[in-house]
Amino acid sequence: MSPILDPHSLEIISRSTEQTRRVGMRFGALLQSGDVVGLVGDLGAGKTTLMQGIAAGWGSLDPVSSPTFVLVNVYRRLDDQQLYHLDAYRLSGAVEALDLDLEIMMERGPLVVEWADRIEDALPGDRLWVSLEWLDETQRQFLFSAQGEYNQDLLGHFRKQIFGVP
Repeated sequence: MSPILDPHSLEIISRSTEQTRRVGMRFGALLQSGDVVGLVGDLGAGKTTLMQGIAAGWGSLDPVSSPTFVLVNVYRRLDDQQLYHLDAYRLSGAVEALDLDLEIMMERGPLVVEWADRIEDALPGDRLWVSLEWLDETQRQFLFSAQGEYNQDLLGHFRKQIFGVP
């Protein structure tokens, strides 16, 4: 049974990889430097597919792949802005994540972290968390949760884009 959502959460069911990318595109269009987004979910839950949409919506033309072995991918826009995509799967914890200069990444652009729960202590308290769940071969469930006033406003804008209501 799903938890009752509070006003700082948003649940979305995606019925295809294309729909997952479209959700990501709408969300990515709202991201700005300093934004921190944690993606949490098991293998196959749709983290990288959602990230492909986020990067496209943000304005990057770069191909998106999971940075599992390189740890961080950097995507660019024509205005020289950068979007950072960190995969924390192979990190041992928050201390190792901090060695990657997370603060500099957050200053220069949005930071999206796959497997964010592995380095949660290294991430700021004000952030947007996306829990992804595999439902079946084509369906995924996303629970967006906002911490902090700025992210609550961001989630409100995203809700309006998706559903047309704040």
